[in-house]
Amino acid sequence: MFTSIAYAAGNAGGAAAQGPMGAFASIVPLLLMFAVFYFLLIRPQQKRNKEHKAMIEALGKGSYVLTSGGLLGRIVDIEGDILVIDLGETKVRMPRGFVSGTYDPKTLTKTEEAAEKK
Repeated sequence: MFTSIAYAAGNAGGAAAQGPMGAFASIVPLLLMFAVFYFLLIRPQQKRNKEHKAMIEALGKGSYVLTSGGLLGRIVDIEGDILVIDLGETKVRMPRGFVSGTYDPKTLTKTEEAAEKK
């Protein structure tokens, strides 16, 4: 009686018993999922990181920056990896890594003037 149960359980893995093509067919979906994740998630994130690093390295005096905290200002001095940013009446010191982007103050002013006219 126990041998018939063991024999039946042994045939439950029929896909693996088909030989090398059965093993290949079970790996193909995993490879396809990895390819989809790479092209939809990993590669675009690496591209954004590369662009952000290039933008941070290109910062200089007079650049208008947007910080990760949402502050807009102009760089007035650079002390190694520390930036001195003029926010209007206040100057703030912060590391380069906290700069999330740059902006053009001319286009920002035009947008505000258009909003005020409406």
